[in-house]
Amino acid sequence: MTWITEWLHGRKQRVSLHGHYSCWQPVWSGVAQGLVLGPVLFLIFINDLDCRILSLILKFADDTKLFGIVNSQDDSQILQHDLHKLTVWSHDWQMSFNVDKC
Repeated sequence: MTWITEWLHGRKQRVSLHGHYSCWQPVWSGVAQGLVLGPVLFLIFINDLDCRILSLILKFADDTKLFGIVNSQDDSQILQHDLHKLTVWSHDWQMSFNVDKC
């Protein structure tokens, strides 16, 4: 994984608008858009998202859906516990879910 660190290290970017350019600024996070490696790194990043989740979960690109059939109090508790696990994961990895899209 040293090559990933080296590839992400020391990157800079600038903005161009109507032929005028800003000064180059260091990039501290993220992966440049349009590169094949971006989606691969994202998949590695979210690989453990569904570990120990008992409910059904769908992941597609940057969308995640957790769902299940609730016929009893136990089913409800399982779904709530899984929601809590996703919340903890989100906090630990500093990647919040957009609840407005739900």
